[in-house]
This record gives sequence, structure tokens and C-alpha cells, in this order.
Amino acid sequence: MPDVKNTYIAGTGASLPEHVITNKYLESLVDTSDEWIITRTGIRERRKLEDGSTGVDLSENASREALKNAGISAEEIDLIIVATVTPDHPTPSSACILQSRLGALKAAAFDISAGCTGFIYATAVAHQFMSTGLYQNVLVVGVEILTRYTNWEDRSTCVLFGDGAGAVVLRQTDDAERGIIDFQLKSDGRGADLLIIPAGGNAMPASEESLKNNLHTIKMNGNEIFKFVVKAIEEVIVCMLESNNYKPEDVDFLFLHQANLRIVEHVRKRMKLPQEKVPANIDRFGNTSSATIPIMLHEEVTAGRLTRGNLIGMGAFGAGITWGGIIMKW
Repeated sequence: MPDVKNTYIAGTGASLPEHVITNKYLESLVDTSDEWIITRTGIRERRKLEDGSTGVDLSENASREALKNAGISAEEIDLIIVATVTPDHPTPSSACILQSRLGALKAAAFDISAGCTGFIYATAVAHQFMSTGLYQNVLVVGVEILTRYTNWEDRSTCVLFGDGAGAVVLRQTDDAERGIIDFQLKSDGRGADLLIIPAGGNAMPASEESLKNNLHTIKMNGNEIFKFVVKAIEEVIVCMLESNNYKPEDVDFLFLHQANLRIVEHVRKRMKLPQEKVPANIDRFGNTSSATIPIMLHEEVTAGRLTRGNLIGMGAFGAGITWGGIIMKW
């Protein structure tokens, strides 16, 4: 058995569509208002991918940027994991298409579906492969094109979602003071119906009726999810910190899934963290599901706010219900 290795983020990248959908535009579609959306979600605008482009297009852009920032070539990648619930096709995986686009031909490649927790799940899975020494360089992508699964007549969900991709290159290190310290992955399938796209799978294949009834779009019970996840996310992060002899005040940055600004603020206040330690970009991009955390990471790296040795936490929740977190030294 090889020596146990640690995993750190060597490079980040992001890609967002140019087309912006404002709250003002949504006022023309459904009975809503800019004030109502901002007050209840914190969202001011979101991005929508243009027709003819796909999630793999965004993934490729984000991945190339992450590879460049990591200082390695696609040929050096051992594994590609794409976290998504909106793949380009039911099969093959978006990861395999991305592998071909990048020319990462020695890499294994697969998709992972864990809702908005997908990036956390994918990073943890990659870390497990790398900690044994099996793989040295892994590309993890979170990408969603949720606007194509949005019912633009449902005011409770159409205001929430946007499109985007974020990518990180994970590299192996012998430095015990750098990289992933701990992770937790959780799920409770009893909440599976709280966030669901009912049709399109083998339980409900596409039909004239399913299309007419908008069953290929997102259905969500936001209130029940809110009540569950606020406590669950805090517990996961605090548990990992305490297990590794840290306190919440030791955290330099906490990156939370951008589903709703009220959730982010609630967790921040419960953990008694100042706003500057808990970045948010939901006002500009909405909920991009598995892409929210890697996009935020890239923004903070690009701005020069993340520095070597920072203790960071990441936490997300999504369909399934799934939730989980990671703590690491930058």
C-alpha cells in the first residue's frame, strides 16, 4: 500500500454565460417583483446559457483555466469527475466528452449526481483516490444548466436558478500542513421528493402528457428544505472542526452553497462568523447548483483573498436530500 498522501487545490477556473436575466425581466414573465426576489432569496440576476451551447462547453472553458492556473497539462490528469444533474446526454457521461475535448486521454472519467452537493461529493471521492497514491492529479468540475429545466411560469422556482461551471485541479502532496483535513458526506432519501424533476427517467419516460404538464422541470418544496438544511450544514462543519481541534472562529473562509442568501446568513450567524469570512455571489449568479462553490473559490483566488495556510470550510446541500462538507488548509 502506498504512503498516505494529502490533496490540495492547485488551480481553479470558472465559466459563466454572457446572457444575464434580471429580476426586472422576470417581472414580465410571472407575478413577482425585484423587491420580492431580493428580500426572499438575495438574487438580483442570474446567467442563462445560449441555445446551441452545452454544459460541456462551459466545463471545458473552466477546466482549461484551472489547468493553466495549476501549471499542468491535460495529459497529466489521471481522473476527471464531473458533478452535474444536467448532463449533456443521459449517456455518455459529460466527463468522457470533456476528456476528449481536453485531450486528457490517460484519465479515467465519470459523472457524479448528488444535486447541489455534487462538488463536495466529487471532491471527496477524488481525495479518496488520491490519498492512497493511486492518482496524482484529478480534475473536478461542477456544472449545471438548470435554466433548461426551469418552469418559467412557476414563480417559486424560476427566480432561483442560473447556469455556470467551476473547476478545480486537485494535486497530491506530502505536505501535512496543506490540503484536505476532513470531509463528511450525508444523505436522507426520505426527502427525495422535496426537490425533483419528475419526468425524463425510466420512472416517467417522456410523453406528450409529461411535456404538457411541465414534469420535466424542477419541483421544489423550499420551506421544508430550508428547515432541514440550516441545522444540518452547521452541524457538519462544526463537527469536522471540533474533531480536528479547531473552533469556528479559526475558520478564515466558509464557502456555502448559494441556494438562498437567508440560509447563508443564518448559518453564518449561528457560527458567529463575520460577513467577510463567508463570501456570497448569489446576487449575481443565482443558484448554479454544484457549480456555486467552485465558482466562489475561483473568484476569491482571482481576487487574491485566499492565501496559503488559510483554514477554509465548504458546505452544501441539495436534492436527495444530500449534504456534506469539507475542511482544508489552502
